[in-house]
Amino acid sequence: MADTDNGEPRDDGTGRPTRPGEPSAPKRTNAPLTPGGPGGPGSGDPRRNRGTGGGILMGRPFGVPVYVAPSWFLVAALITWVFGGQLDRVLPELGGARYLIALFFAVAFYASVLVHELAHTVAALRFKLPVRRIQLQFFGGVSEIEKESETPGREFVLAFVGPLLSLVLAGVFYAGMQAVEPGTVPGVLLAGLMISNLIVAAFNLLPGLPLDGGRMLRAVIWKLSGKAMTGTVAAAWTGRGLALAVLIGFPLATHAGGFTDGGAGGFDTVTDALLAAILAAIIWTGAGNSLRVARLRERLPDLGARRLTRRAVPVENDTPLSEALRRANEAGARALVVVDGRGDPLSLVRESAIVGVPEHRRPWVAVSTLAQDLKDGMRVSAELAGEELLDHLRATPATEYLVVEETGEIYGVLSTTDVEKAFVAAMAKPSA
Repeated sequence: MADTDNGEPRDDGTGRPTRPGEPSAPKRTNAPLTPGGPGGPGSGDPRRNRGTGGGILMGRPFGVPVYVAPSWFLVAALITWVFGGQLDRVLPELGGARYLIALFFAVAFYASVLVHELAHTVAALRFKLPVRRIQLQFFGGVSEIEKESETPGREFVLAFVGPLLSLVLAGVFYAGMQAVEPGTVPGVLLAGLMISNLIVAAFNLLPGLPLDGGRMLRAVIWKLSGKAMTGTVAAAWTGRGLALAVLIGFPLATHAGGFTDGGAGGFDTVTDALLAAILAAIIWTGAGNSLRVARLRERLPDLGARRLTRRAVPVENDTPLSEALRRANEAGARALVVVDGRGDPLSLVRESAIVGVPEHRRPWVAVSTLAQDLKDGMRVSAELAGEELLDHLRATPATEYLVVEETGEIYGVLSTTDVEKAFVAAMAKPSA
């Protein structure tokens, strides 16, 4: 529909960023709308887990899972009903069979949406940007790209390929129309698919986030100014202006163009106004989210392992918890690392486990019974910061991590709770 998910730290596609170890929600959207909706690249939260939810798994083209969300069936039914009514006016002899043909149109249209999304996906994979999944949903599709483009040129290409493929599809359907008789079922279907893909391409090329055209505008301003944030701010505010234009202009345009029938109690007018409100809300929200996560992205370097790490005290396996806590208090430490006789780390004592042991029992409980063995990925370099740190935590979900220097020396323990608090604080920080 409106943009691809390019790994920007975001509110998971809903306005709230997911936390390390927390199931993720969709991010950057490349979604063409129902007859005439948007499609293009967007942004994702680098901290999100690789969740597998999202609907019915339909396949894995290029190794990327494609899901159909339950909301798609609602839209497919709506398209079937609307297009079936149009077929009744054009080909009244079809009778009830027109709804089967309309259902075929709905499926074919969303297949076009999938091609649009695959264009973004293939471009992202070519630029070595990981793609989590594609999801077909209520108002189009979402390509969840987990990283942001490194250059404005790549950003422009990544955004442009979606509308380009929609234009190519429109050309293919137009060529097909020349080979069939007009006024026949194949002719009407091909005409409908051609027009739908033209509208998808045109809508997505509008220059405002979160649409593909907004990503392209962002890339151009990024190139001219040398600052990605400048491009994002300009494209986001353009997107908000575009949302207002859609809200007001779409019903007026359809009415002035004679596309609505004033009869039936003004039902068509109400439908147009409702569709305009939904489109405007999607664009406004997407633009706001893009701006919000871009500002947050600027603050991500403050999320450094060295700055957030708790000082830790090394203790051996059979050390009583009470004695370990006494040593930690004396040293001003807030974490315990279980080590062997040579001082090599074996495991981390979980904070939640300590809290669960009553004080009178602590002299009789060995720290090893409360510790979690160090697994692959639970060692974090003290130099990690920003997205690299969040990506590391996302890849290996845990409650605590051992932070080490480049020499392998223990620096301390990083708690997921501390990272989450720092992330929330960064989001709450007023923009300059």
